[in-house]
Amino acid sequence: MPGVAVKDNSRLALRILPADKAKLMRAVALEHTDMTDFILRNALRAADDVIDQAERIELSKRDTRLWLDLLDNPPKANARLIAAAKALPQTP
Repeated sequence: MPGVAVKDNSRLALRILPADKAKLMRAVALEHTDMTDFILRNALRAADDVIDQAERIELSKRDTRLWLDLLDNPPKANARLIAAAKALPQTP
């Protein structure tokens, strides 16, 4: 049966194979740090990379030029766009 969750618990438990733990311990020793700092630093770096990839769109030069051209010269609004704009709630 799982234990009761503690609101202020900042611990994270990992199950890890002995060979993987040995590899981590070797890297920790080579960097002259401790296991917590090493894992946290590298996990946060990986998390930043994942978030960055999910939230960023990189356009090709062609697509960038097209996007900038559309911003400078937007197409004329069609009937569906006008109807959608009119359906939006009015803000005071």
